[in-house]
Amino acid sequence: MTNAKEPRVEGLREQKRRQTHARIAEAGLRLFRAQGYEATTLEAIAAEAGISRRTFFHYFKSKDDILLSLQSGPGEALAAALAARHEGLTPFAAVRGAMLALVAQYPPDELIALDRLMRSSEAIQARKQASYARDEALVLEALRTHWPEKSDTHLRMVAMLAIGVSRVALDGWNKDGGRRPLADFLAEGFDAVEAMGGQQTG
Repeated sequence: MTNAKEPRVEGLREQKRRQTHARIAEAGLRLFRAQGYEATTLEAIAAEAGISRRTFFHYFKSKDDILLSLQSGPGEALAAALAARHEGLTPFAAVRGAMLALVAQYPPDELIALDRLMRSSEAIQARKQASYARDEALVLEALRTHWPEKSDTHLRMVAMLAIGVSRVALDGWNKDGGRRPLADFLAEGFDAVEAMGGQQTG
């Protein structure tokens, strides 16, 4: 006989896991900012989060994973955002609007601090570069869902351009020191693509 309380127990367990995951990530970020990424140890992060070193590995494989989780690629977020803003738009226009809307949700100071931490480690940069192909694949699947009438070549190009624009915008924004909003750099990137491709980006 099924226990009627089981769904609630599972829900509480998952909630606790999410809270612990967030606590570890926040502890890591505090220490990275205070003493630098390279100088921060797993033991220090575990102590700051109030957990054991062994428990840490139930949530993250390494301290690199903390930063990567805090600045996960735009693939998941962009794919989800497209579901809410695709009606009546071309794939390119929808991607542009979704990405600009996503960026507006994050405080600029937090974004620039996190981006600089990411760039402070060559190992993280290498893993970040490798994640772009996955981001493109996630966006492509979302585009295929909402624009099945479009050719696969067309949608693959839009997905590639979306991730490419985000990479170029982040580089420009970082070099600018965050003085101008990241949204400005994204808009300039999308404008440049449209200028080069004309109506082909539709």
